[in-house]
Amino acid sequence: MKEYLKLLKDERNFRLLSTIQLMCYFGVWFSHTGIFTLLISLDAPVWALTLSAAMAFIPGVVIAPFSGILVDKFSPKPMLVIMMAVETISVFMLLFINSLDFLWLLLLIIFVRNGVGGMYFQVEMSVLPKILSKKSLKLANEIHSIIWAVSYTAGMGLAGVYIHFFGIKSAFLLDGALYLCSFGFLYLLKLDELKPEFIEKPLKMLKNGLKYLKENRLIVHLIFLHAFVGITAYDAFIALLADYRYANLLSTSLVIGLLNASRSISLMFAPALLSKFMNKKTLIYIYIGQGLGIIIWALSLRNFYLSLIGIIFAGFCTSSLWSYTYTLLQQNCQKEFYGRVIAYNDMIFLGFSALISFAIGFLYELGLSVEMIAAFMGSLFFVGAFYYHVVSKRYEIR
Repeated sequence: MKEYLKLLKDERNFRLLSTIQLMCYFGVWFSHTGIFTLLISLDAPVWALTLSAAMAFIPGVVIAPFSGILVDKFSPKPMLVIMMAVETISVFMLLFINSLDFLWLLLLIIFVRNGVGGMYFQVEMSVLPKILSKKSLKLANEIHSIIWAVSYTAGMGLAGVYIHFFGIKSAFLLDGALYLCSFGFLYLLKLDELKPEFIEKPLKMLKNGLKYLKENRLIVHLIFLHAFVGITAYDAFIALLADYRYANLLSTSLVIGLLNASRSISLMFAPALLSKFMNKKTLIYIYIGQGLGIIIWALSLRNFYLSLIGIIFAGFCTSSLWSYTYTLLQQNCQKEFYGRVIAYNDMIFLGFSALISFAIGFLYELGLSVEMIAAFMGSLFFVGAFYYHVVSKRYEIR
C-alpha cells in the first residue's frame, strides 16, 4: 500500500488521471444501476436487459480498429477533453427515457457513451507506459483496478439505496454533475510533451497495426489471455437474478446494488494482498482461482444472503488477473503501437463480454438454471489457465 501512495504522490499526472477515474467511475455506477432499474420497472423483456448489457461492450468491438488509429495519431489531452464532453452530454440524455418506446434511444445512448468512454480509456492506458517506469506501470495498473473496485463498491452500494429513496432521474443527474466536476482536474493535466512521434495516413496506420499483430503472435495471445477477464461481465446475470430469482426479497435496485457491492469488496482488497505474489509463474493459479471462485458463487445462488458471500469469492482474483495481464500486454508492445494494440485488446475483451451477456440470456431462455450458467462461466477460466500454460512454454514473455 505504501508503494501505491508513493506513486500517487510522486507522479502528478498519474494522480490527476486517477482522481478523474475515481469520480467518473463512481458516477457511472449510479447511471448503470439506474438504467437496469428503469428497464425492470418498465417490465422490459429478457432480451432488452441482455441487449442493454451487451450494448455497453459492442461499441468497443465496432470502433476499435479506428479508435486505435486516433489514439496513436493525435495528442492525448485534446482527445481526453473531447471524449469527456461527449460522455457528459450522453449522461444527461438519459433523463428523457421514460418508456419502452424510447428503448432505441436508450440503446443509442449506451452505445455512444461506452464508445467514447472506451476511447478515453485507450488514450489513458497508452499514456501510462510513456510517463511511468516498468515497475511503476505494474503498480499503476493495480491502482487502476483498485480505483475501479472502490468506485464500484461505493457506487453500486450507494446507488441502490440512493435510487430507492431519491429515484432514477436523480441518479442520472448526480452522474452528470460528477462528470462536470472532473473537467477541472482534466484542465490541470500537463501532457504537452506527449506529441505523436510520427504522422501516417490512417489507412497505412491500420495496415501497419494489423501487420504488427501478424508478426508478433505473442501480442495476440496476450490479448486473448486478457479477454478471459471479460467473462466476469455479470451485468446481465445479476439483472436476471434481481428480476427472477430474488424478485420478491427486496427492491430491484437494492438487489443489484448489494450483489455488486459485495463482489467489489474482494475486487478492492484482493490486489493489495496478491500483488507481491503476482508474477509470470503464479498467473496460472490466478486463472484457476478465478474459476473456482465463480463456481463457489454458483453453489450459493439458491440463498440470496449466502450469495452475497459467494460473490466475494467470485471477485477475489478478478482485479489481479485484469491488471497483470494488461501489464504484460503493455510491457511486450512497442510504444509506437500502444494505441492500436490497446484498441484491438479492448475489441476482443469487450467482444468476449458482449458474447457472455448474450449467452447468459440465451442459456436462461433455453431453461438452464442460474447455477448452471454461473458454473459454466467459472469452468471457462480453467481453459484460460491451460491456454496460458501453453503460451508461456512457447514464447518468452517479458
